[in-house]
Amino acid sequence: MMRLERLRADHADALLEFERENRGYFARSVSDRGDAYFAGFASRHRALLAEQDAGLCHFHVLVDDRGELAGRVNLVDVEEGVAELGYRIGERAAGRGVATAGVEEVCRLAVSAYRLSALTAVTTLDNPASRAVLARNGFTVVEHISIDGRPGVRLQRRLVAT
Repeated sequence: MMRLERLRADHADALLEFERENRGYFARSVSDRGDAYFAGFASRHRALLAEQDAGLCHFHVLVDDRGELAGRVNLVDVEEGVAELGYRIGERAAGRGVATAGVEEVCRLAVSAYRLSALTAVTTLDNPASRAVLARNGFTVVEHISIDGRPGVRLQRRLVAT
């Protein structure tokens, strides 16, 4: 069972370890964050928390039953009731429904806690797992785009309070 938690200062060490452990895995499907990301992680983490406190973004981590970080699901660039969804699921949790469940929970929070009316997301066409997660969560393609020179899509989901 996974638990979604809003990003906090005390997540820093686990989040850095998660990103280091999965760096090669993530680089197979998205651009590598680069060495500077890891070297400046502490200050970056503080900056993310400041953005979250200002309501500009909403960052979350997925924690497994052992208390280990399995992924992250974020809402960034919050503006006029819309935010962009992004997520990363670690290699050991991939293929087990963690991404689908995490995105589903963040979509619920987007309406109930953050009062958003729509979410957008982008993914490359060569990432069928990500496209499937987004489709299962009600996202539909609204535009074909290029992401780092690779064909991709922008998707959107309208949010309705229930």
